[in-house]
Amino acid sequence: MSTKNTELSLRKRSEKGLGYYLRRDWQLYVLVALPLVFAIVFYYLPFLGLSIAFLDYNTITGFSGAEFIGFDAFKEIFTQKDFYKVLRNTLGLNLLDLICGFPAPIILAIFLNEVGNKYFKKISQTILYLPHFLSWVIIAGIFYQLLQPNTGIVNVLLEKAGMGEVPFLTEKYHWVVTYVVIGVWQSMGWGTIIYLAAITGINGDLYEAATIDGAGRWRKIWNVTLPCIRGTIVVMLIMSLGRIVGISFERPYTLSNTMVTDFSDVISTYVYRVGLSNQRYNIATAVGLFQSVVGLVFVIGSDKFAKALGEDGIL
Repeated sequence: MSTKNTELSLRKRSEKGLGYYLRRDWQLYVLVALPLVFAIVFYYLPFLGLSIAFLDYNTITGFSGAEFIGFDAFKEIFTQKDFYKVLRNTLGLNLLDLICGFPAPIILAIFLNEVGNKYFKKISQTILYLPHFLSWVIIAGIFYQLLQPNTGIVNVLLEKAGMGEVPFLTEKYHWVVTYVVIGVWQSMGWGTIIYLAAITGINGDLYEAATIDGAGRWRKIWNVTLPCIRGTIVVMLIMSLGRIVGISFERPYTLSNTMVTDFSDVISTYVYRVGLSNQRYNIATAVGLFQSVVGLVFVIGSDKFAKALGEDGIL
């Protein structure tokens, strides 16, 4: 009888049609419509602009007067030596960010979770989150004042300590280290939010069982905490690999100077210099499309690799 009743109720629902549910739940559909319209306007309609990569586009004639040039923009990009230099710099800086910056919020979240004093924990969390809300223009200004040769506070203290001046921002290899360290400092506090949320969701019985088995604090971290947040770590790693070719404009642009352009010139600054400043919009769009395709390949590849290891992945 229950199976027949279920079949009858499903048949009645299918007969009512879409209009019935629109009239009954119109408030919910209105709430859904607002973010849906936002997503369509700002995320999907801009896809039409990708056609600029295949057109001889300019702002005067627009799309109607743009001539179709096929893959000429891509051919021009891949024949330029500067493009391979900025691609090398982008991959190098992003890999260093991944190696140094990815474990930092995990380690910080575990340490914060082990802090017993809740007031100290809250204060330290707030202080660590603050750099995320600062503009890169402000961050660059602060560190230029701190690390400037001769007059910077850090170099003045180093000279007084007899260690000599360090060209943090004026020598390319020192600049790379400084760039990575500043990036880790700026992002690790905000990244801990996700991992702290994952750690909070761990069943407390697991820690109690580990205590009964004689596990110390480090053993609990290694055998309980890390395995329980492994899924979150894998998802965040896949997302980070998807951004391996993409790089923000503000950070390398504000921290760069003429003495370190061999390492600081990346894809985003290349697009600004070659594509936008010279009004070569098809070049800028072609580079952006290249970044998106490579990022998608990395996401799909890393997701399949994660699933091969027994993880859930994101796709």
